[in-house]
Amino acid sequence: MRDLPAAPEAAEDRYVNRELSWLSFNRRVLAESENADYPLLERLRFLSISGSNLDEFTTVRIAGLEGQLQRGIETTGIDGRSPRQQLDAIREQVLELEHRQQESLEILRGLLAEAGIVVALVEELPKGQQQWLEEYFETDILPLITPQAIDPSHPFPFVASGGMGVLFRLKRGKRKGELVEMVLIPSGVPRYVRVPGEQAIYVAIEQLVTRFADRMFPGFKILGDGIFRVLRDSDIEVEDEAEDLVRFYRTAIQRRRRGRAVLLEMDDECDAAAEALLRDQFDVDAAMIVKTGGMLGLRDLDAICGEPRPDLKFSPFSPRYPERVLAHDGDVFTAIREKDMVIHHPYESFEVVVDFLHQAAVDPNVVSIKQTLYRAGDQSPVIAALVEAAQNGKAVTAVVELKARFDEERNIRWANELERAGVQVIYGFTEWKTHAKVSLVVRREEDGYRTYCHFGTGNYHPVNAKIYTDLSYFTADPALGRDAAKMFNFITGYIEPDDLEHLAISPIGLSERLYDLIDVEISNAKAGKPSGIWVKLNSITNRAMIDKLYEASQAGVEVRMVVRGICSLRAGIPGLSENISVKSVIGRFLEHARTWAFANGKELPSRQAKVLLTSADAMSRNLERRVEVLVPVTNKTVHDQLLKQVMLANILDTEQSWRLDPDGQYRRMRKGQGGFNCHEYFMSNPSLSGRGSALESHDVPHLTLPRREA
Repeated sequence: MRDLPAAPEAAEDRYVNRELSWLSFNRRVLAESENADYPLLERLRFLSISGSNLDEFTTVRIAGLEGQLQRGIETTGIDGRSPRQQLDAIREQVLELEHRQQESLEILRGLLAEAGIVVALVEELPKGQQQWLEEYFETDILPLITPQAIDPSHPFPFVASGGMGVLFRLKRGKRKGELVEMVLIPSGVPRYVRVPGEQAIYVAIEQLVTRFADRMFPGFKILGDGIFRVLRDSDIEVEDEAEDLVRFYRTAIQRRRRGRAVLLEMDDECDAAAEALLRDQFDVDAAMIVKTGGMLGLRDLDAICGEPRPDLKFSPFSPRYPERVLAHDGDVFTAIREKDMVIHHPYESFEVVVDFLHQAAVDPNVVSIKQTLYRAGDQSPVIAALVEAAQNGKAVTAVVELKARFDEERNIRWANELERAGVQVIYGFTEWKTHAKVSLVVRREEDGYRTYCHFGTGNYHPVNAKIYTDLSYFTADPALGRDAAKMFNFITGYIEPDDLEHLAISPIGLSERLYDLIDVEISNAKAGKPSGIWVKLNSITNRAMIDKLYEASQAGVEVRMVVRGICSLRAGIPGLSENISVKSVIGRFLEHARTWAFANGKELPSRQAKVLLTSADAMSRNLERRVEVLVPVTNKTVHDQLLKQVMLANILDTEQSWRLDPDGQYRRMRKGQGGFNCHEYFMSNPSLSGRGSALESHDVPHLTLPRREA
């Protein structure tokens, strides 16, 4: 092996700050709004997603760092930065990102107007449309709003996180003093009003409030106004001594709505007196006050994306129902009993997961169902199936995670509904989140009881399953069934499993299993044998895992990583990570599946490789503070699908990929002739394990990995 420079020792040279890496990810999301290859409404949707992402980052991550400062906590980031140093760097980048979002919006507004979709100011519209808007304001908006004077007898009202309002400075008569009034925009009304007509014209509701303010304040002269929006601390910290988790979260959700203000946004024409009042009332750090000439609350632009203009959206795509299940007349259990299979969402329908549970609910031979629930959505067919199963006399256990951020209230509601139906509801651990995605069904058959399992990388959420790329692994392997049962016993009864046959569970052994597999690759590389690691994750921030991958790189193991979001690992650094490559795939679908592959003595990809899927990212919270599962895949067809289709296609993608360079910057990979789009590949080709006999002759393109020169 050639001599290499010594590995850098300083933390800032070995690791990337988690928060700054996340901001880099959101810049990649925002870049898709600037992608000329995408239809215009899809570009607008990416801008909305970028705005929503930044809101959540502000209310959770920035708020968390500010909380550390207030409490005098000096815990440093992985790169050695103090909370103050992190905040200084973050705020600078947040303001830059906010500015770039507004630039993107202006460009899109122009392009959309040319295409017949106008996001307009009231005064820009013809008189007839202005008159319709005025009538709409009087009939549909004015009855819902309550102007409030701000004076000693009318204190400044509470504004919820994400809330928007307008301050007016008014005067009545020559002798009377000035008056300040606030109008809060009702949360239940549409943010954008569509003007009737063939052409799509949208006007933001706050524009109507300012334009027709004289209808609210007859007899007053309006001296000035200012539109504002506030974001508050939205994180919930679980108290270890909480005696009743449900009661604690009901109270905590109310507290979150009234958390301290973290970000104040104002339009740049905000009246000076109104601005001074806002600054005083919200007591926000001056570095987190944003004034913009554009629009506030860009996340709400998603509403405009619903405009029925298929020519401005991605071509429709209908998920494929697995042909193997159809070949058995839709009987999911017969299909699983015949052979393990993986369902690759969203290319294959989430309906098969719902059907698995629904068929279990109505099958008289099914005696027991156990299910983890992290996020299930508003209209959940999964919840409906569990309720039906309980009503049909099955023994049903649901592990409902109350600590799923921003889904706490919904999950409490689901838990109540499940309990009313007779489901045994368990809330898991106080200090750990149950993040594993597992269903376990026990069925009485001719030769005894058989256990069927579903292991997922994503949530049991039918809407997300149309957008997120995830994996659903179905198996009737008895050993995996026994392991899954022990996992449920661990959650429901604190019975720690010490003799698992195949599964690994965090926080009691998952990371150690991965370290052992990495060590095998290190030993093989040192012995001159083929070695390699492929890994696909959403995020990697755990220092120990990063250091283990650095160790593998230094031993000569080639590590190929597809990491969609946060990556605290530095790639391609001589002496440290010169054998590690990292890319991020950002495209039509949100990459969410998590998989590992280890060469195991043969060049990747090969049948001998160890392939595993997991619910866990390589983050400290997943490996140390959550219940997660790591599932080895041995079935040949499923093994080939994960390794030679899912992982290899992501590695080969160039059309939607960003490469992480040694300087820590992401650069878009080249497009054009000879490029490869993994999303288009998956939309066009059936999966290996989901194919039925009628499709065995279908020629699925064989993907080949170009070998690097020695």
